[in-house]
Amino acid sequence: MTDDFRQEGVRRVGQVKEVTSLANPIVKDIKALSQKKSRDESRTFLAEGLKLVIDALELGWTIRTLVYAKAGKGKPLVEKVAARTIAAGGLVLEVSEKVMSAITRRDNPQMVSAVFEQRWASLRDVSPSDGQTWVALDRVRDPGNLGTIIRTADAAGASGVILVGDCTDPFSLETVRATMGSLFAVPLIKATPAEFLKWKKGSGARLVATHLAGAVDYRTIDYRSKPVILMMGNEQSGLPDELAEAADALARIPQVGMADSLNLAVATGVMLFEVRRHLLKLDGAK
Repeated sequence: MTDDFRQEGVRRVGQVKEVTSLANPIVKDIKALSQKKSRDESRTFLAEGLKLVIDALELGWTIRTLVYAKAGKGKPLVEKVAARTIAAGGLVLEVSEKVMSAITRRDNPQMVSAVFEQRWASLRDVSPSDGQTWVALDRVRDPGNLGTIIRTADAAGASGVILVGDCTDPFSLETVRATMGSLFAVPLIKATPAEFLKWKKGSGARLVATHLAGAVDYRTIDYRSKPVILMMGNEQSGLPDELAEAADALARIPQVGMADSLNLAVATGVMLFEVRRHLLKLDGAK
C-alpha cells in the first residue's frame, strides 16, 4: 500500500469517509489488490459480501478497510460492521456504485467489501493428531479449484490446506469468491516440496496420494488408525515422482465412461469425504 493509504487510515479513524472518485488514492490501492504483487507487498486481500464479512469478524479476523455502497447506509448490519471496524482502528469508506463496481470488477457488486490482512499458518507448528485430516495440494493452478477445495475442506472438517510448490494465490479475488467464506475458517500453509517431505517424515500421519498409477481402490485404504494427509496433484501433470514415492498409499477413484480424469476439486471432494466418512454424521444422527 502507498503512504497515502496508511496515513488516511490513521487520520480517518473514528470517521466514515465518503468517496465517489475512482482517482482517489485509497480506491486505487484497493483496486490494486486484484494484482498479486500488491497483495504480496501489503499482505492484504479483498473479500466481498456482508455475510462473509460478518462471518470473518465472528471468527476473529480484523477489517483493515471496510467499503460499503451508499445503498448500505443506515442498514443495521452494515452500521454494526462499520462500528466494529472503527473500534478496531480500521478505515470505513462509503462509496458510489461506480467505485464499488471498479473495486470488485463486477457490474452488480455486493453492497459490502472489506480488506483483510493475510494469514498463513506455519508447517512447523502442525502436529497431526487422531481424527485430523490435512489436504496437501501440489502446484494447484486454477483459482476456482483452490477456492472450491478450501470450501470442501471446511465442509468435511479438514484441519487445513497445505500449498506445496508454486500454487495459485489463495487470496486472489477469484479464489476468495470460490471459498464462499471458508477461507476465514481453514488454516493455510505454504511449503516447498522439500519442506513438506521433511515435515511428513516426522508427522506420524499417513500420506495418501491420488495417482494414475495407484493400484488401490480409494475405498479400501485405512483412514482410521492414523491422522491422514491427503495429497492431490497438479491439474495437468499430476504428482511428481518425489511426492508420489513418499506416499504411504496411492489411491485411485474407479471411473467409467469417456472422461479420462476428474476435475481436481471434484476428485478432492470425493477423496475427502471418504477419508472422513467414519467421522461425519448428520445432525441428530446416532
